[in-house]
Amino acid sequence: MPVPVPRQRVIPAVESGQAPAVPEPGGPPGQPPHSSTPGQPPHGPAACESGVDSGSGSGPGPVPGHPRGRGAEKVADMSTEVRTVAPADSGTNLTVLLIEDDPSGSLSVPELLDPAGKPIKVRTARNLTEAGRLLTDDVHCILLDLALPARTQGAPAGDPVVVDDELAVLKHVLLLAPRHAVLALTASGDAERGAEAVRVGAQDYLFRDELDARLLSRAIRYAVERKRSDTAERRLTESRLRAQENARLERGLLPTPLLEGSPLRFAARYRPGRSRALLGGDFYDTVRTPDGTVHAMIGDVCGHGPDEAALGVELRIAWRALTFAGLCGDELLSTLQQVLEHERESDEIFATLCTVDIAPDGRSAGLCLAGHPAPLVVRPGPAQGPDAAPVAAATTARTAPAAELLPYDNNGPALGLLPDARWPRTQITLGDAWSLMLYTDGLIEGHVGDSGERLGQDGMVDLIRRLLAQGLHGEDLLRAAVNEARHLNGGELTDDVAVLLLDRDRDREPAVAGND
Repeated sequence: MPVPVPRQRVIPAVESGQAPAVPEPGGPPGQPPHSSTPGQPPHGPAACESGVDSGSGSGPGPVPGHPRGRGAEKVADMSTEVRTVAPADSGTNLTVLLIEDDPSGSLSVPELLDPAGKPIKVRTARNLTEAGRLLTDDVHCILLDLALPARTQGAPAGDPVVVDDELAVLKHVLLLAPRHAVLALTASGDAERGAEAVRVGAQDYLFRDELDARLLSRAIRYAVERKRSDTAERRLTESRLRAQENARLERGLLPTPLLEGSPLRFAARYRPGRSRALLGGDFYDTVRTPDGTVHAMIGDVCGHGPDEAALGVELRIAWRALTFAGLCGDELLSTLQQVLEHERESDEIFATLCTVDIAPDGRSAGLCLAGHPAPLVVRPGPAQGPDAAPVAAATTARTAPAAELLPYDNNGPALGLLPDARWPRTQITLGDAWSLMLYTDGLIEGHVGDSGERLGQDGMVDLIRRLLAQGLHGEDLLRAAVNEARHLNGGELTDDVAVLLLDRDRDREPAVAGND
């Protein structure tokens, strides 16, 4: 919903000393016409929904061709700033701005009343300069005489008006008042020009010599409501296009693993903490360098808003570029910290990171931790944990794999905390067949029931063991793990969650699974 703009007070010309008062017929001299009774609530254009007809008490308007009725109000606003148009149901009196240059006074606007008997205010501007001064945020509709010369006396120098264009003045008014409804006035024999005015941007057109109170009142009501409807539809369309563009952008920023030629299987799950978002502060990537080494990483920028998401994408792209450039371990993390320090908005922003480089034979790997939880490795072996005995009794045909955390004794500080930090690389043995799961703390910081206790790394290891005992692996394992963490938390996890899984199993054909 757009933020409402405070409305300006309209200063009548007689109040500001710019013009003499136009007396009401039979009223005392100097009294402003159609002054509303103090304390009486105003009636806005929403009251015009039922139209104004001859039986509404409005009375007949001035006869076309006669001098302009003295009841037409002329007010000047000392502010030239144009703001949003007051909505038609705001409860204020309907105000119309008439833009015409008619020295003979042949163009007469009938005195209009809304169905509640309140006068519809009519301001008159003789040129575009005066129109800009009178066009305040309480004007609902503009009546524009298409016969107005393209260059009238008092028009500002440098006005973007093309003199040889018969609709130049209308186009200029549409630029001057993009949020206002516009009614074009044309001669009765020039219907084609009126239709062209509607094609250019006016809401409707009327014939100058056929104006009466009922017709004009209904036309104004229609123009105001149509403008509101067009504006709402345009904003809705723009909002949808922005949402689609943001979704395409965020989807395009999610990584595509580059593992061509590797026997490893890849799976990933990603859930941003922001509502209706596709990208959060968590980031991950996996690539295979020409020497056959598979590099994987996962990281977490503190926070989970759009700024953190953008910084996470920058770090991921920088990591991929530095990895292909041959950097690894402490040298790579030191360079990433420099990128973080240059790109972050404040010194309080930091990021945790876990990198793994798996040897070409797949039997060993190097691990670097920068304030990040240690990965979990699954190897073939006897079942562990409290559920091991019942599972073993029920599944004698197979042995449940063992799940455990990799060593995290050499965990260095998060990126962006210490300027001269170092991140040691730990060599680990994986074996012939294994699964390696990297994750962010969004998975382990959820609660367990109503006790307020966190799931934690130990709880996550037990959870994975239970799921492995059920025969789950790959994407099914990750999906079940995230869903189970949500279930234990009693609802959605508030932080971003990223999990990736690399599998090495010689009994399966090499394949690479896409991102969720």
